[in-house]
Amino acid sequence: MTFSVPGLAVARGIAIGRAVLVGSSRVDVAHYFVEPHQIEDEIERVRSGRNAVMQELTRLQTEMPSDAPPELGALLDVHLMLLQDEMLVSGVKHWITERLYNAEWALTTQLELIARQFDEMEDEYLRERKTDLEQVVDRILRHMKGAPNPVAPPAGSPRRKTQQDLLLDDTVDVPLVLVAHDLSPADMLQFKKSVFAGFVTDVGGKTSHTAIVARSMDIPAVVGARAASQLVRQDDWVIIDGDAGVMIVDPSAIILAEYGFRQRQIELERERLGRLRHTPCVTLDGQRVELLANIELPADGVAAIAAGAVGVGLFRTEFLFMGRSGKLPDEEEQYLAYREAVDAMQGLPVTIRTLDIGADKPLERARKDDSLNPALGLRAIRWSLADPAMFRTQIRAVLRAAAHGRVNMMFPMIVNAEEIRQTLAHVGLAQAELDDRGAVYGAVRLGAMIEVPAAALTVRMFLRHFDFLSIGTNDLIQYTLAIDRADEAVADLYDPLHPAVLALVAGVIAECRAQGKSVSVCGEMAGDLTLTKLLLGLGLRSFSMHPAQILAIKQEVLRADTRKLALWAQEVLESGDSARLCGP
Repeated sequence: MTFSVPGLAVARGIAIGRAVLVGSSRVDVAHYFVEPHQIEDEIERVRSGRNAVMQELTRLQTEMPSDAPPELGALLDVHLMLLQDEMLVSGVKHWITERLYNAEWALTTQLELIARQFDEMEDEYLRERKTDLEQVVDRILRHMKGAPNPVAPPAGSPRRKTQQDLLLDDTVDVPLVLVAHDLSPADMLQFKKSVFAGFVTDVGGKTSHTAIVARSMDIPAVVGARAASQLVRQDDWVIIDGDAGVMIVDPSAIILAEYGFRQRQIELERERLGRLRHTPCVTLDGQRVELLANIELPADGVAAIAAGAVGVGLFRTEFLFMGRSGKLPDEEEQYLAYREAVDAMQGLPVTIRTLDIGADKPLERARKDDSLNPALGLRAIRWSLADPAMFRTQIRAVLRAAAHGRVNMMFPMIVNAEEIRQTLAHVGLAQAELDDRGAVYGAVRLGAMIEVPAAALTVRMFLRHFDFLSIGTNDLIQYTLAIDRADEAVADLYDPLHPAVLALVAGVIAECRAQGKSVSVCGEMAGDLTLTKLLLGLGLRSFSMHPAQILAIKQEVLRADTRKLALWAQEVLESGDSARLCGP
């Protein structure tokens, strides 16, 4: 019987194939108390399990196939970092020593404690790293118990012939679709890049590692499809609709034929879009438009280049800082990561955003933030200015990376003149510190993100001090409308087309153009095809988005006439009616 399982769409396209089922990999943990003389033995059992996992992940890194997505290597680095997290190690010792918990119980207790902290994080990308921690602990438990890894390719058993087999050419290899509770980067390395046509997982969000890898491989994926791995049987025929975010199980012949047709149409469209990669991004009336990439890891530059990006408009640096329990990355570690991103872009510009993190994140040290709303508390530039040593360490690393290519440095969530003054003063101090020790560094353009209504309304002040601006529409919408986009209860009120939001975006673009300063949009609006014409009409000439969206946006730009769009966009602004977005 045909049925569908909804989830989150994280990678576009249609995949049709047989299900390779991987259920939950959680290890059953026995709870009991140990005797005082057994404490050291229990601690050693955890230490041995952790060391075994570290050796396993290190081996996987060294043996990684050449065709593996570069994101997998970076995600393995995250798992190795979490294995050495002091909060995890010291917490386990505490539960064994003070409470006399057995090793497995202590490990899972500390996992639950840290997991609650991840759940409270404001930033979606960092919140998703709870899954990475769970997978690290799961691997330790498996080594401690001698349990096998549950993820394994399917055995080559004979397949039953069905009507679906007859609709597809059964003389060739049948595509496989991976259906799992969740997948770690190490699990995914067990498969060759071309084995699976798509992924479905029970858990995960748009920034989970499965989503990141699926996007990098440009294959359809749906995550957060609750209980999918329990509803699907091994070898079932399934369809992944990566555009709608749904999995269809045991499709009828009619549904299969319909999706087969759509799949072929999508492939033809992708091939056609691929031919646009080297086409200059110029509108019908001769306006040149810059399409940049948003990246989260240094290795993401490979996908950006492949998509035809002309630079990186936003490089998020939070991955270097997350989950370290006070052990911050030093200047050298940061410099090497930033240089890797610069090198990957082959001479194209890279805009590095300084740390955008809040007091509720794992970066928190001895200080505890009791604010009711961390989004309105000590976050982003406020956090950096409250920790000058950390801030200047990051600035020095960015400046040093600039010696190897074109680098811009961008500061998040600045709202007033005093924050601007302090930020620029720290840049000057960081340059002086590098001069004092004779270090080599390069020139950088300095920019600010416009993410708060206060900044958008005082944009002229920003333009007196910065070389460029970037509109972070995700936070701008959230702060303008007083809506937490992560809260399902009000998520439907999150509206990028609200007249107030459009007025703020239009005002910033107009002021930047009037003063001859560059401005881009780096939020989700930049990669939304339904908004491309409106943003062009408002005067935007620089879009920064996920690499997978670039070619589709380019096609829209190539078909646009900004002279007609400008008149239409002005009508939309004046009317406050988003229904006019059907086009000029």
